[in-house]
Amino acid sequence: MPARILVAEDDQKQAELIRRYLEREGHLTVVVHDGRAAIDEARRRSPDLLVLDVMMPKVDGLDVCRVLRAGSGADGDLPIIMLTARSTEDDLLLGLDLGADDYLTKPYNPRELVARVRSILRRTQGRAEGEVYRVGGLEIDPVRHEVHLDGRTVDVTPAEFKILACLAASPGRAFTRQQLLEHAFGFDHYVFDRTIDVHVMNLRKKIEPVPTDPAYLRTVYGVGYKLADKVVAPNAS
Repeated sequence: MPARILVAEDDQKQAELIRRYLEREGHLTVVVHDGRAAIDEARRRSPDLLVLDVMMPKVDGLDVCRVLRAGSGADGDLPIIMLTARSTEDDLLLGLDLGADDYLTKPYNPRELVARVRSILRRTQGRAEGEVYRVGGLEIDPVRHEVHLDGRTVDVTPAEFKILACLAASPGRAFTRQQLLEHAFGFDHYVFDRTIDVHVMNLRKKIEPVPTDPAYLRTVYGVGYKLADKVVAPNAS
């Protein structure tokens, strides 16, 4: 399905190459060349996806991601693919920790970028009607893309929501980190195992009464994670 895509890339030749590949897919593409313009365009146009270079003038890509994720509504839920020449694990985890949905290191094949754009859009645009998942006071609504805890709305990033929805569809089932990556993200490329750990840590801060003693997002040692099928308060006897 054609989408509105914002590309923030300060290298004009690279930006033009990305634009041509995305428009060949039928997407309406807007290109900006600095971080300040990326924030302004994201707020003005409410795109369906942002392709965001990390190293940009005025405001770098990490700060752009941080600002947009701190917003409410469409800004906070905007899917983001980050592009960077940095390739260390710490850089990857920092981008994901700030709320990026995917991460490509340069140099990359533009066709791979298009494939990842297609995968993210398929997940965000193609949500089918389904049930609201409930465990204790936690509710995950896949249709509205909302999370509620004891009646209040919990703000989660798109990546965090995908993990939570995946776990909530099968409460009590243990998922490996790789299964969560495949089920929740559709990744078919190399990623670090710690990616899931970072997102789970952030989710626990948002939904757990006592993050260090999780009642919902449980660790299954030697395997991965599961969502509890019933919740016992941490202070219960």
